[in-house]
Amino acid sequence: MHAGWAALLLTLAEPRAAPLQPLIDAAPEGSTLTPPPGRYLGPVIIDKALTVDGRDAVTIDGLGQGTVVTIRAADVTLKRLHLTGSGRRNDELDSAVAVEADRATVAHDVIDDALFGVALKDSSDTLVCGNRIRSIEEEPSLRGDGVRIWLGTRNRVFGNDLLEVRDVTLANTHDNRVENNRIRRGRYGMQLVFSPRNVIAGNLLDENLTGIAVLYSEGVQVRGNRVTSSTGFAGTCLAFKESSQAMVEDNAIVHCATGAKTNSPTTELSAITFRRNLFAHNVAGIDFYGENGGHLLEGNRFEHNLSQVTGSAAMSARGQSWRGNSWDDYQGFDRDGDGVGDTPYEIWSFADRIWQEEPKSTFFRNSPLMELIDFLERLAPFARPELVLRDAAPVVRPMTVGPAHDWSHFEPSCPEDR
Repeated sequence: MHAGWAALLLTLAEPRAAPLQPLIDAAPEGSTLTPPPGRYLGPVIIDKALTVDGRDAVTIDGLGQGTVVTIRAADVTLKRLHLTGSGRRNDELDSAVAVEADRATVAHDVIDDALFGVALKDSSDTLVCGNRIRSIEEEPSLRGDGVRIWLGTRNRVFGNDLLEVRDVTLANTHDNRVENNRIRRGRYGMQLVFSPRNVIAGNLLDENLTGIAVLYSEGVQVRGNRVTSSTGFAGTCLAFKESSQAMVEDNAIVHCATGAKTNSPTTELSAITFRRNLFAHNVAGIDFYGENGGHLLEGNRFEHNLSQVTGSAAMSARGQSWRGNSWDDYQGFDRDGDGVGDTPYEIWSFADRIWQEEPKSTFFRNSPLMELIDFLERLAPFARPELVLRDAAPVVRPMTVGPAHDWSHFEPSCPEDR
């Protein structure tokens, strides 16, 4: 049993609980406060540099009112605490921890029954790491964010285990890093809104309604993540909207309704690059919508997708730059043995135009009737097919792509634990 949960069971047996605020007020600035084991009452406001170390034996309970702990001074550390019982008001951002100052550290805490987990407001150089975070028991849209960053910069969210929260949200913030987290069964695993130049790396996002959504954000890097099982009607592993100069590389995008859904970048010179990603077992590997062009796709592997690439129109995919990708349905040869197919890889739109142009017909996709129509179209086309894409140099040798990160033995951690 995790030490934090053991502390919870221990403290529930305590007959009394005292406010923690008097101990906070009495602690000298810059000191380390280690409260005696037990259950304490919030709310708590920390307005001086201080370390509060619960040693996995201290619970702070907000009793369902407001925010449990609010940090209003720089250089505050909260570690190895159990934080529970925030209020339920979204408009007040009721949280387990609200950070309103710079250089805070929230590490190795257990957070549960809290609307928002850790909410940063105009905070920079803060580290949120090694925590176990769970929201309230509600449907995804009624929960709060596990981690929320609004404004601020150079923050790091590392090695947390987030289960059944609403989202991990970065809004109006730049130059942050979100790394090595496990995010499961939420709404958006992660969403970035007006948040340029952030790095999203080495995370596992599983069974969220949408994996990672990048909205109106320039220069975002999405590297080495594993995004899986966004399988609802609109489930998407990666979504890009009005975002330019993104780098998407070394990700595994597996078992989603749509692997990646993306529209053209905001300018012709600001390409979105997909490189060395695995797209596997999705209904659609990549779906392009909106205007034509603006994507560079090279060295990716497409396998066992129901449709490799789709678009709002055939030219949506045709206008992208495709080269050196691996396609499991390539039917050409490599007679000179150089690992590159002798003929281009091409996708033509036959009967699949029906469900691309009439989305309601998707229900019948893969039915015997649709398979028969598609077969007859390819055998003797009675409508003019459209070229969807052409990869001039398809790779036919085995390719190793996707993240190297091993998620089989995940434990929450901080950078210094590595």
